[in-house]
Amino acid sequence: MTNDTPLYNLKAVVKEVGLSPATLRAWEHRYGLLKPERTPGGHRLYSRQDIEMLKWLVERQKEGLSISRAVELWNRRSEEGLSLTPQPTVPMMQTGEGDTMLGELREQWLAACMEFDDLKANRILDQAFSLTDSETICSEILQKGLAQVGVGWYNSKVSVQQEHFASAIARRRLDALLAATPTSTHKGNILAACPPGEEHDFVLLLVTYLLKRNGWEVVYLGANVPLNDLDHTIRATSPILVISTAQMLTSAAALKQMAEFVASQGVPLAYGGGIFTHIPELTKRITGHYLGSDINNVTLIVERLTSNPDPVTQALPISTEIIQALGKFEEKKSVIIDFVASMTEIVMIKPAHLQIANDQFSRLVASALALGDVHYLDHSTGWLAGLLGNFGLPTSFAWQFYTAYRLAVDHYMGVDGVFIHDWLTGQINAWHADKE
Repeated sequence: MTNDTPLYNLKAVVKEVGLSPATLRAWEHRYGLLKPERTPGGHRLYSRQDIEMLKWLVERQKEGLSISRAVELWNRRSEEGLSLTPQPTVPMMQTGEGDTMLGELREQWLAACMEFDDLKANRILDQAFSLTDSETICSEILQKGLAQVGVGWYNSKVSVQQEHFASAIARRRLDALLAATPTSTHKGNILAACPPGEEHDFVLLLVTYLLKRNGWEVVYLGANVPLNDLDHTIRATSPILVISTAQMLTSAAALKQMAEFVASQGVPLAYGGGIFTHIPELTKRITGHYLGSDINNVTLIVERLTSNPDPVTQALPISTEIIQALGKFEEKKSVIIDFVASMTEIVMIKPAHLQIANDQFSRLVASALALGDVHYLDHSTGWLAGLLGNFGLPTSFAWQFYTAYRLAVDHYMGVDGVFIHDWLTGQINAWHADKE
């Protein structure tokens, strides 16, 4: 018995798919997608394949496609031999509460990477790719695995070498998948580029793979793409869409600038990334189309944007006071950093480590202001604690650092530094309250 065996009557299909009998019959007559067989008594019988196709069409409607556009997409992809029905997979066997087989394989893969065992790590990936489709493995094992590695590095449990090793294995596997993607069938290029300063491009590379697998031509520029000469690249490639990702607050600020530049070139921009999942409000600060937090929906969103585009979401304006504060901070940033570095209260930290803390925190401050609200720093308060852990320093250093930074801001920025002053005061007071 196969998926195309007619077994299900109309009542069963209506119950599982959620369509009314009238709608189902209308789709049969209007689009000719379904040709159910009949019982001797004249009742329709549908196959499992028919049901999965109907469920797919319903999902596309929920995501904004018209039924005619969804049917057109189905037909085109079917003609290309790239079925859109879910591929048969080995059932996800439960291995524990909340865990699945893929979760267990992800942990095994990470353990092999932490041991620098290239052969074992790749064998585990081979096993995983034999279980289900490549998109699921890329998302559930490679992407989520690298995210766990990033958290481990932040918490001083994963070394830089281990992070690089795992990233290299994941990237090699994804590069091999990219090399096997079919030739493009859609008209127009998509340009994929990370904003300046964004070094983590695995998610963007994965998006590129998903799009190319679905017939799009993607011009991939990769990490840390400067805005200089980007207009030349746009003219040379004539993209119908630019896609970008940002993982940190600093790269979100750079993405805001990139989005404004791309919009000035008359090209729509779509974006995503971990920082927007962490701080959803940031989507209001970027001119463009937000791709959402689920990477598996990207191809469908791109399909909608290129066939029936929504109006571009415009970034919220930034207040004059914030713009003035940002200008003054950029002007005085170097002397503020020097002032903090000279404070005797924090001689306990090595100069090189203090320089890292100083530079990175100053970039975060500038980014929060550039995005329109210094309180975006609220979501980065764990950053300093994590950095201290990496340096083997006590958490008491945090309030000393913030106190020195506040003194520098007051001295060099005056009233223009009130936003930064107030935020730092809040952090200092919170630290003291925790100790009482």
